[in-house]
Amino acid sequence: MAAATATAAAPAVFAPALVSPLSRRAFFPLPVNAAAAGAADFNDDESSYEILGITPLDSFDNMKLAYKRKRKEAEETGDEDFLAKLEKAYDTVMMQQLQYRKKGVTYGSVEVSKDIKYADNQPIVPWGPRPSKSAVKDVRINMAISAAIVVCIAIIGNADWKPLQFLCFAFFYRILQKLRVTEPPITPIYNEYGEVEGRGVRMAKRVFRALGLIFGCVFAASLGYTIALNLVELSWQQTPRIVYYYQELIVTAAASVLLCITASYYR
Repeated sequence: MAAATATAAAPAVFAPALVSPLSRRAFFPLPVNAAAAGAADFNDDESSYEILGITPLDSFDNMKLAYKRKRKEAEETGDEDFLAKLEKAYDTVMMQQLQYRKKGVTYGSVEVSKDIKYADNQPIVPWGPRPSKSAVKDVRINMAISAAIVVCIAIIGNADWKPLQFLCFAFFYRILQKLRVTEPPITPIYNEYGEVEGRGVRMAKRVFRALGLIFGCVFAASLGYTIALNLVELSWQQTPRIVYYYQELIVTAAASVLLCITASYYR
């Protein structure tokens, strides 16, 4: 009887030692609560996207629009429980997107540009000109406009400031078209009334940027003429007649060169 008991107990003592560490998990299953918690954490992001009615491939603007629409519906129906779930789901999705942004990857491990990954590194002058070379055809058109204005004021002589005004109008159109073409494509987002959001804002930004570049070139030409005139007066103790009587021609010619360079190689 004792021998039988010893024989029966022997496998119970030595069997676990023969089992590999990886297969011991089959003999010692995890607690039910821990497994449920792991499953909940694993499916948390997926359920958040389902609550918002979006997918990880949707853009940030689409996520915000879906969140606003769901929140408005919940507030109208007075569903406090769904509103709390919606807030939690939106926070979860935003935190996940923020982590992806810090890592520099998006859905599918696609690398993003440095402007998005390091969005805090902004230029010193946000509205300053940025390099953007135009096509050869556009460069030739800009050179033709500048040359035509310079030849016109050279023939007419003292033509007041009208050629400079025509020059500004011409390059305003040229720069505005370039900004429209070089603008990155944006997926249209429709609001509750079926209108595209942000179209007027983008158009206003292009107009103000074009005006800023034009006025900057004219200001630089005028400032350069003033500095040169003062230096000549200090050096020669008098002002040459050609510099004094042809102020419009000099400023317009300098502005035409600056506008041609800006419209051709910057934006």
